[in-house]
Amino acid sequence: MSKKLKHTLRLGVNIDHVATVRNARGDLHPCPVRAAKLAKKAGADGITAHLREDRRHIRDTDIFALKKDVRLPLNMEMAATKEMLKIALKVKPHAACIVPERREEITTEGGLNVVKHAKQLRRMIAELKKAKIRVSLFINADPRQVKAAEEVGADIVEFHTGALCHAKDKATYKKELEKLKKACALTKTHQLECHAGHGITYDTVEDIAKIPEIVELNIGHFLMGEAMFVGMKKSIKRMRKLMDKARA
Repeated sequence: MSKKLKHTLRLGVNIDHVATVRNARGDLHPCPVRAAKLAKKAGADGITAHLREDRRHIRDTDIFALKKDVRLPLNMEMAATKEMLKIALKVKPHAACIVPERREEITTEGGLNVVKHAKQLRRMIAELKKAKIRVSLFINADPRQVKAAEEVGADIVEFHTGALCHAKDKATYKKELEKLKKACALTKTHQLECHAGHGITYDTVEDIAKIPEIVELNIGHFLMGEAMFVGMKKSIKRMRKLMDKARA
C-alpha cells in the first residue's frame, strides 16, 4: 500500500463475497466496485480481491474495474499460474499476493509452500517485479517459509492467521499466537514487509494488531458478513477502531 496513507497499521478490505452474492443470481447487483468505494469511505487503506481460476466470485472484469475506478491500492490475490500472471501483468495492481489454490476448497486452507515451489515462484516474482508490481506470498507462520520468501525475491509475506483465529481452546490460541509473533519478528531479519490475514474477527483482531512488525491486515469474509446486519461502513469502522486501539 502507499506510504502516504496515515495509519500505522493498514486495513485492506477483501470484497470477494460481494461478488459471491452477485453471482448467486447471475446479475450485476451487488457491485464489487461500489463496495470498494464504500470501504474507502469507511477507512479502508486498500482493496483486496482474489481472482480464482474457477471465477467463483471475482471476475476478470471486476479486477480491471477495481484498478480503474477505485482510488485505493489494489491487492490482487492469485494462484501461481501462467493465466493469472498474464492477467496481473495487464491489470498492473499495486500488489500481487500469490496464494495456494485448490478447486475443491471452500476458501484458502493454508499457506503457500514456498520451499517446495521456489523455482516456479522465483520466475513469476521476477516478471511481476519487472512490471513494478509488489509481490506478496501468503504463507503459514513457519520460519522456513519466511526464509524461502526472501530467497525467491518476494517483497512481502502475509501470514495465514486461520489456525489462530479458529482455535477451539485457549491453549491452542496462545500457542498459535506465539508462533505468529515469532514468525513476524523474523520478517525484519529477512527484509520482508509483514502482513496478516484470514479468519480475523472483532474478537481476534486486537491481539494480532498489537504485533509491531505487522503493517497491514487483510480482512474480508467477516466484514462482509457483519455488513449484512449493520451495513458496510459500520462494519469496517468498528474494525478500524479496534485496530487503532491496539496500536495506540
